[in-house]
Amino acid sequence: MSPDGTGPGRAPVVDAHHHLWTSDYPWLRGEGLASIRRDYTVTDLRQALATAGVDWTVLVEAGLCEPGETVRFLALAGATPEILGVVGWASFADPDIGATVAGYRSLPGGGLLVGIRDQVQSQSRAYLAHPAVRAVLADLGRLGLVADLVVRADQLPECVDAARATPGTTFVLDHLGKPPIGGGRDARAAWRRAVTALAGCGNTVAKLSGLTQEAGPGWTPAMLQPYVDTALEVFGPDRLMHGSDWPVCELTASYAAVRAALDTCLAPLSRHDRRAIFGGTAVRVYGLQIP
Repeated sequence: MSPDGTGPGRAPVVDAHHHLWTSDYPWLRGEGLASIRRDYTVTDLRQALATAGVDWTVLVEAGLCEPGETVRFLALAGATPEILGVVGWASFADPDIGATVAGYRSLPGGGLLVGIRDQVQSQSRAYLAHPAVRAVLADLGRLGLVADLVVRADQLPECVDAARATPGTTFVLDHLGKPPIGGGRDARAAWRRAVTALAGCGNTVAKLSGLTQEAGPGWTPAMLQPYVDTALEVFGPDRLMHGSDWPVCELTASYAAVRAALDTCLAPLSRHDRRAIFGGTAVRVYGLQIP
C-alpha cells in the first residue's frame, strides 16, 4: 500500500477541481485548443477516474459565465454519485448575489452548491478591490459558500487584500495562482512573495492543480516540484487540495499522468499529510458529504 493508502482499504481520493463541457463553448475556439474542443461527459469522467484511482470530485464552472451552466451542473451532480459538490458561476459584482444563490439552491441538485467562481483572470487587477465585489465576497461567506479564485499570477496581491478585507469568507486559490513555471527569476520571486502573503491569511486554501499547463509541453515532475514545495511550506498540507483541472489538463497531460506527477512530488510526505491533500482538505473546506 502506498503512503496515501492506494490499494485495498486505501483512503478515498477527491479531485477538488475538474470540468465538463460541450464543444460549443466559445472559449474553446481559441488557438491551440482543438484537441479538447469536444464534448466531455460523465462517461468520460468516470473513465478518467478509474484510470487514476479517484473516487469523488468537485465540478467547477467551466468558463461559460452563464447561470444556465450552473443549473445544468447542479442537476448533473445530483444524478452522479461521484460528484460531491459544484463550484458554480456568478459574477463577483452581482448586486443580487443572495437571490442568485437562493435560486441555485432551490433547483435539483441545489444542495450540492459548495462555492462560487468568477472568471477573475479575465478582469483587470483592480477588479477585486471594487466595493461591489468586496460586498459579494463578504456575502458568500455569510451564505456558507467558498469563493474560488482563478487568477493570473500578477493578480495575487489583490487576492491578498480581498482575503484580508473579508475574513469571514474562505478563499480557494485555483492552480496555485498560475505560477510562472519556466519563467524568469524575477517573475518566480514575485509569485513566491505574493503566494506567501496570501497563505498568511488564515482564510485561504490552495489547489495543487493546473501546474502541467503552466509548465507546458515537455513538463516533468521535477519542474513542478519547487512550486509544490513552496505551497507545502507556506500553506501546509491541511490547506492544500489535489485538483486535476481535467479536461484542460489534456492539453499537456492525461488525467492519470497529472495524478501520478503529484504523487511523485508528494512522495516524501507522511500518509496523514497525503490524505489531507488527496481528500481531507477538500471535504472540510467545501463541506462535502462522503457517501
